[in-house]
Amino acid sequence: MANTADIRDWQAPPEGDNAYAKITDAVNRVVETPTPPRAWYLAFVISVLWLGVLGCCVGYLFWEGVGIWGNMNPVAWGWPIVNFVFWVGIGHAGTLISAVLYLFRQTWRTAINRAAEAMTIFAVICALLFPGIHIGRPWLPYWMLPIPNQMDMWPQFRSPLDWDIFAVGTYFTVSLMFWYMGLIPDLASIRDRATSTTRRLAYGLFAVGWRGSSRQWHRYEKAYQILAALSTPLVLSVHSVVSFDFATAQLPGWHTTIFPPYFVAGAIFSGFAMVVTLLVPARQFFGLKTLIKIEHIELMNKVILATGTLVGYAYAMEFFIAWYSGAPYEGFAFINRAIGPYAWAYWTMWSCNVIFPQLFWFKKIRTNLWASVAIGVLVNVGMWFERFVITVTSLNRDFLPSSWGYFVPTLFDFLTFMGSFGLFFTLFLLFCRYLPQVAASEVKGVHAAEHHAH
Repeated sequence: MANTADIRDWQAPPEGDNAYAKITDAVNRVVETPTPPRAWYLAFVISVLWLGVLGCCVGYLFWEGVGIWGNMNPVAWGWPIVNFVFWVGIGHAGTLISAVLYLFRQTWRTAINRAAEAMTIFAVICALLFPGIHIGRPWLPYWMLPIPNQMDMWPQFRSPLDWDIFAVGTYFTVSLMFWYMGLIPDLASIRDRATSTTRRLAYGLFAVGWRGSSRQWHRYEKAYQILAALSTPLVLSVHSVVSFDFATAQLPGWHTTIFPPYFVAGAIFSGFAMVVTLLVPARQFFGLKTLIKIEHIELMNKVILATGTLVGYAYAMEFFIAWYSGAPYEGFAFINRAIGPYAWAYWTMWSCNVIFPQLFWFKKIRTNLWASVAIGVLVNVGMWFERFVITVTSLNRDFLPSSWGYFVPTLFDFLTFMGSFGLFFTLFLLFCRYLPQVAASEVKGVHAAEHHAH
């Protein structure tokens, strides 16, 4: 897909060249094998257990109310909003890899875009969970939508929390369409190779009659390009809108215009870190080493290094803005972050997001899989702490010292957050088992372009 020329040649490999068949076998092997690797079963059982924990926590929340969390005055926005912003950020790499790199004809994206797109869908599902259960009346989530006015109640369209519904909802819809569009040729491949009637019907239903004709490929390419063009602005807009949750408030530490680009860079940063964290084990356990190569991991690590450096610049610029503004409240908010009661969270954020990614300047570390996974995990730990620092440290000490308080999460805060990982990994593991993890048709397109070039 990275090179759209000669797409019909994908179906007609040169005589004696079985490279295309090997690509198909490598991608479809996991889906067609009766039993997945043992590591998949272990990971799936753990994920489902945590998913069950999430269900119990949400059920107890509906029964008892948000008082089971640590939310308090003045920190009314506790972990739920932190988790919401965290999961929306995780989903950004999928759209960037799929849409932006596709439009720039970056061929290295073809081995990783399918898994990154799936990760986007599942991360946004996790993100949308938290506003729905944080509203205090979870049985009335439809109040967030523009419902008819016979109830004499309209959403507050001046609230950025309402903007989130439209921004993230649009992002999810377009990302899902983009992901499904790319799946169609590979679903047809699995359908044609299926040995049972049930599998042939199931995959054939979602392959929507794909036969690989020149006419179908032509329309597919046009539709894919249109969806890529629609998705590209979402990379910038969605997390910019999420940043307005904070930036439009008259609160020191939040009321700053640097938030939109700062949040977008951070979202791409955390998203790529999660892609690396997921794909390194996937290539190991599912036999995808010939498709997801060390070079792909290294290129993603370079993106992590670049965006991590941008995030570090944003951290430093925040302090400069607070000093240059001359506003005593703004200056206090940032000094309080660095040496106040939550200094431990602030310096954890700095270490994980700025210091550790700098190790990727060294090629040996960029190409070391253990180091890549370790730094990827640390980056996502740091990005969660970034959202925690932005939310909690700006609220726990506001304009009135008499209302200052120290936010302490409860066990249910922790279990709900960990349960969201159970939801995410359960969905991702099911994707790995029943859908092709690599876009075989796109890898074949790159192979065809390279073959004709030589």
